[in-house]
Amino acid sequence: MARPAFRVDAVLVQAVIAGALSFAHLHELADAAGQTGWKGWAYPISVDLLLVAAWRRLRSEGPSRLAWCWFLIALVASLGANVATAGFLDLAHPPAWLRFGIAGWPALAFLGGTLLAHSHTASDPEPTPPATPAPAPAVEAEPEPGPAPRPEPAPITAAAEDTPALAPAPSGAAPASPPVPAALVDHARKLAADHQARTGARIDTDTLRARLGVPPHLANAIAAQLV
Repeated sequence: MARPAFRVDAVLVQAVIAGALSFAHLHELADAAGQTGWKGWAYPISVDLLLVAAWRRLRSEGPSRLAWCWFLIALVASLGANVATAGFLDLAHPPAWLRFGIAGWPALAFLGGTLLAHSHTASDPEPTPPATPAPAPAVEAEPEPGPAPRPEPAPITAAAEDTPALAPAPSGAAPASPPVPAALVDHARKLAADHQARTGARIDTDTLRARLGVPPHLANAIAAQLV
């Protein structure tokens, strides 16, 4: 497997050169203000780290007043050191305000780093609205019970259908026997003969009425003609 060719990134090279120059200017300014030894090397590291931390906060969580404030403070400190070492200040005899600023920088950088690391600028998430309950399924109304069906009249045999309607008897007179068709009388005789042959007894009126399916008064009239 061929190894990828090494490519030089011009932007990265430029960043390294600019960082080295800024680091050297900060060290030179701190050394001129009386911060010798390892202290002089710690100052440029502190300024550059604060600048990077503020920029990272801006990139990751979006613009905020806190991140912009400390980014500008670190940028002014780095830019001021670069300008001051260009001959605008007498570093052999540094002014009092420069020594004061260099001496107070550690506390300022510590405060800025702590605030950037432990503060949260992300806005609280908006509360989710309560879920709207789904509408309950419509319950179909049960149909109201209708009136009870009327019982169908008992079937009437063909013999009964041929029976003519009886005229109402005049008031005060004894009810006359209804006229009975001859065919119905003959059918009744056959039923009576069959009943007597099977049971050995004459057929009674109730049995005759049940076998013929006729009303009681018509069954009595037929039974009277069978005697």
